[in-house]
Amino acid sequence: MPQQTPAQLGFFMPAEWAEHEATWLAWPHNEETWPGKRLAVVEETYLQMLEGLLAGEKVHLLVNDAKEKDYVLKRLANRRQSPKNLILHEVPTVDAWIRDYGPTFIKDQSGKKAWNKWIFNAWGGKYESLMEDTKVFDRYAALIPYPCFKIDLVLEGGSIEVNGEGTCLVTEQCLLNSNRNPQLSREKIEEDLRHYLGVEQILWIKEGIAGDDTDGHIDDIVRFVGPRTIVSALEDDPKDENCPILKDNWKRLKSFSDPKGHKWELVPFPMPGKIADKGVRLPASYANFLIANAVVLLPVFGHKNDERAARILKELFPKRDIVPIHCTDLVYGLGAIHCVTQQEPA
Repeated sequence: MPQQTPAQLGFFMPAEWAEHEATWLAWPHNEETWPGKRLAVVEETYLQMLEGLLAGEKVHLLVNDAKEKDYVLKRLANRRQSPKNLILHEVPTVDAWIRDYGPTFIKDQSGKKAWNKWIFNAWGGKYESLMEDTKVFDRYAALIPYPCFKIDLVLEGGSIEVNGEGTCLVTEQCLLNSNRNPQLSREKIEEDLRHYLGVEQILWIKEGIAGDDTDGHIDDIVRFVGPRTIVSALEDDPKDENCPILKDNWKRLKSFSDPKGHKWELVPFPMPGKIADKGVRLPASYANFLIANAVVLLPVFGHKNDERAARILKELFPKRDIVPIHCTDLVYGLGAIHCVTQQEPA
């Protein structure tokens, strides 16, 4: 007899602004991702993230071993930061991108939780060593004491965005890419998303920003900030290569309606201009923020639009503190705050 899908059992993926039980992270340690002095800067970025998160929720942090665990606790103590609410797990990882290889949490209306385990192939097989991280939560499944749905689908957490009320945003560039699920049709991928995320509507954006090695993850460009409200990144500079891409995304969003036939409330969201290293474009975007219980963690880049992005988020989330965190070194690893976090609903 076929296994019932999460949707058939009443499970759905809640919106990110719904109350969290915790946020999950993996401590950064990969010196190929952040070479030289960058790793130390990224560690400081993580400490700032922890400081923001721990005031309002638990944090599950994966560390490689006892030595790394002691190191993190010492760094927190040096900052006079209480480890209360911090739960450390000695779980080896290759890298820190837990949004993409970690669990996607789902729940039902009674509050019962479960999680989806997708296949992670390091963004279309680009990084052979990082593919090992697909096994992290297989090896340590006991970390998560809820039922697990294992899905024969290559998918990363950063490639899906939900409003918790039946709609999911994705990009064609990522989900229809031949390096993920070449054997599956668009219709079959939509069917899987409906079954495992508990959504009824899939909205397809065309593509993501320049420099994004994930093949256009949605969490760098278009985000739900309310049941019917979407922020969409737009580039002011007509000469920037992201300008036509993001204009097309905006045009598509304007043509979409929700399941009840209403147009979405759209909020233009700025970009931080071109952030590059030795001429190589990095996927820097303010849209890679994390909505937590007490705060919104916002990646900033020392650009004139930093304040503008923070101001827009404050208007959208007046009861949460907006915490800007400088992320130029973090994004050198080709991801930012949303990419290295994963929320667990309450």
